[in-house]
Amino acid sequence: MTGARQRGPGSSGPLADEVASFAREQLRPRPAPEDDAAARREARVLLALLGEAGWCRSTVPAAFGGATEAVSVAALCAIREALAAASPLADAVFALQALGSMPITLSRNEAQKRRWLPEVAAGRAMAAFAMTEPAAGSDVASLATRATRAGDGWRLDGGKHLISNAGIADVYTVFATVEPGAGARGIACFVVGADAPGLRFVAPQVLSEPHPLGEIAFEACQLPGDALLGDAGAGLKLGLAALDRLRPTVAAAACGMAARAFEEALAHARERVQLGRPLAEQPLVQHKLARMATDLEAARLLTARAAGAADSGAARFTLEAAQAKLFATEAAWRIVDDAVQILGGRGVLASSPVDRLYRAVRALRIYEGTSEIQHLVIARELLRRTS
Repeated sequence: MTGARQRGPGSSGPLADEVASFAREQLRPRPAPEDDAAARREARVLLALLGEAGWCRSTVPAAFGGATEAVSVAALCAIREALAAASPLADAVFALQALGSMPITLSRNEAQKRRWLPEVAAGRAMAAFAMTEPAAGSDVASLATRATRAGDGWRLDGGKHLISNAGIADVYTVFATVEPGAGARGIACFVVGADAPGLRFVAPQVLSEPHPLGEIAFEACQLPGDALLGDAGAGLKLGLAALDRLRPTVAAAACGMAARAFEEALAHARERVQLGRPLAEQPLVQHKLARMATDLEAARLLTARAAGAADSGAARFTLEAAQAKLFATEAAWRIVDDAVQILGGRGVLASSPVDRLYRAVRALRIYEGTSEIQHLVIARELLRRTS
């Protein structure tokens, strides 16, 4: 792996080319897991592969084993686009290394940085980000998981659901309220090792596209004092900052899935003959291909802009991140759907890459802020900037 600077998602820069080559050679040939149990086993295998190849180094700063001095969102985007095109599960594993460790990276807690970031960078520790609860999805300020002082440490009580890597992660960044009734100002962020007393894996939550997701519970979960990241009431700010930095990478993953779907559709359209000529010569199919290609390039440009804003040191890049995430995920959904339509019956076979992409891409319009929430964020930022 090189440390060369990249020219943005969808480019043919050294990093993008290297990851794409790795993905074609080591990920595409791997059979897709057929059920949740297989996905959980495969996720650990994929983490080891990503760690050995050096890709996980891009998720943490150089001081703790990372590839660059500061985490580069553009590099994360380049990696996620290439991984998602070959294996949505590998992309998810990589993404959680970044998202799960980002609150630690952004905090001032040097002890937790030294404990976990080198392990994340090497692919030896699997990370998870535990914010969502049954009654707190988009409305994060209504978290019910409670953190209370317990001597020199903390006690957690409550539960989380829809948590990627639940049950297989080695470390969780967990958000809990320390001051009920204070809303966003009463939320703290904690680092919780999988072996913490009182942390329990409740059950898997099974998706149509196998992906390790599930519920965890905190039952008088005991944590040391240094498990707290930042100030007790600043956890939500830390979490939202992490989500902002990772949101352009969701757009990049959407571009990767869309690019793979477009590749499959274009190849099929050239080879499949109907009514005496290839599908690619049929005007209606040409219309779909043109729209797919244009949507994909527009999504890549918005993603590159958001990644550039994030890496520029700008105080805020919420608007750019939200626009990229919204457009790219919605465009990817349309592109994958069009690919299924072009492939016809072959496109809905469970063994078809586009069928797997159809199931995998749907979640991107929901996690890390639904499309509806992105509309609200964009409108809010536009009004703030023009007031």
